[in-house]
Amino acid sequence: MYQDTIAAISTPIGEGGIGIVRLSGDNARQIAAKIFDKPLINRRLVHGYIIDPDSTGAVDEVLASYMAAPHTYTREDVVEINCHGGVIPLQQILGLVLKNGARSAEPGEFTLRAFLNGRIDLTQAESVQDIIQAKTQASLRLAVEGLKGKLSIQIGTLRNDLLSALAYLTARIDFPEDEVEEQDAFGPISKAREELKSLIAGADAGAVYRQGIRTAIVGRPNVGKSSLLNRLMRESRAIVTPVPGTTRDTIEEVVNLKGVPFVLVDTAGITESHDMAESLGIERSRTAIDQASLIVLVIDTSEPVTDADWQIIKLLDNKTVVIAANKDDLPAKAKLEEINWPTIHTSALTGNGIDELETKLADIALGGKLTAPDEFMVTNVRHKEALQRAEAHLSEALNSMENNMPDDFVTIDLTGALNALGEITGETVTEELLEIIFSSFCVGK
Repeated sequence: MYQDTIAAISTPIGEGGIGIVRLSGDNARQIAAKIFDKPLINRRLVHGYIIDPDSTGAVDEVLASYMAAPHTYTREDVVEINCHGGVIPLQQILGLVLKNGARSAEPGEFTLRAFLNGRIDLTQAESVQDIIQAKTQASLRLAVEGLKGKLSIQIGTLRNDLLSALAYLTARIDFPEDEVEEQDAFGPISKAREELKSLIAGADAGAVYRQGIRTAIVGRPNVGKSSLLNRLMRESRAIVTPVPGTTRDTIEEVVNLKGVPFVLVDTAGITESHDMAESLGIERSRTAIDQASLIVLVIDTSEPVTDADWQIIKLLDNKTVVIAANKDDLPAKAKLEEINWPTIHTSALTGNGIDELETKLADIALGGKLTAPDEFMVTNVRHKEALQRAEAHLSEALNSMENNMPDDFVTIDLTGALNALGEITGETVTEELLEIIFSSFCVGK
């Protein structure tokens, strides 16, 4: 499958100044030469025209580059055709490439080939996707650190230490009659376990930077939910009027709050309604609450807390909630002492308290762990699960050693830990797992 030449459009479909059709494989140069009117020169950008061989007519004016293996992204021959970024020229050029011997690339297949050909390991390959999907500067920085091999280096050092301990214990098992030079295996294994614990400890916060945290803004009608969303978005995204029930559906937006990506869901005011459209919106609000990891409960402090407020509060049992005590620019009438959730006094009208609210939300989302400018975190849930399995194996190995169990018990768990760590970087990965990972990539990357 990976001996053929693949091709795809590597830029988003739509109208733009430039579009790119990318080819990779042994025949990339020969296929491109069939439709390009100039000779392709290694590592040179060549100006010319794409020609349809059947009609001999020009399809588009382009710049084409040829890069010879192994000094390419995939470590295969690569050709990139830079054409005008319209749907028709891109599709026509891709069609000509496929007609002349290339195959349509699967999602993430260029990066998959880079991994299979040894240019990057699996953590770096996944970091490519993270860079594309980064929603804040902090998440981009962590993704770039992953692409540079920060996690790979740490995992590689741990594996080397554990392999040394495994080799020593295996030698003691295989050659019981011989004198095997005494070596400390307990210390390196214990140190490796502590390093794994440290990586695991920051993984939940890292996952928030990577995926964002789904946050529902809820409350009864006309308490300022949409106005608060607009303040957090720094723009007028939601319609705001004095009429209760303006929002009749959920509105979702991704926003950067203190470097943390939040998926904010502005919901319809939750109340009893006989209006069909409004009732459907309220039902979606309840669904948004169920799906959210964090809730911002908006209460109008210019009025006493109502029965409708208390009904919503009852819906939020077992949820993580921050109260936005809104309309702080008006005289306060609400008594919030009986509600035992963190409360930030805000005014969506004046902006008062918004910065404090953002800080509180970010702090809760990260579990109180804000990343330092040079700090690295594990951001991938798959990596965290593998680290947890490796740490569990090392704990069992240390327990066996402390209880003077035979070395066989220790080596079994050391091997399990090494296999779990190998899943992260790709040394022990299965083909099925590769398909799952790369299926989430966009076509052309």
